Amino acid sequence: MPLYLSRFRYTPETWKRMISNPEDRRKAAQSYIESVGGKLHGFWYAFGTHDGYNLWEAPDNVSMAAVALAISGGGSLSSLETIVLLTVDETLDALRKAGQVAYRAPGA
Repeated sequence: MPLYLSRFRYTPETWKRMISNPEDRRKAAQSYIESVGGKLHGFWYAFGTHDGYNLWEAPDNVSMAAVALAISGGGSLSSLETIVLLTVDETLDALRKAGQVAYRAPGA
């Protein structure tokens, strides 16, 4: 199954609620991805531009998009970005196929 890396930011209101009522959000994240047949591999908080990161496994892009849309639509995040991760073997296959693409630079 494909792996996905999400990075997110909570709204100030969400942080206020979490300060008043600390909660381990890993369990919620796990239930979201499991509802589409996936798995949560990790959940981390961070300093910097993003408040946290998740590593997910999902059956396909549509399933992961459904989870991301449901989370985004909940209103607790100010941003959510999900990145499809490629294995080294997938990247090597893509590199081989790229050599077969007849690319022409703009204006050339």
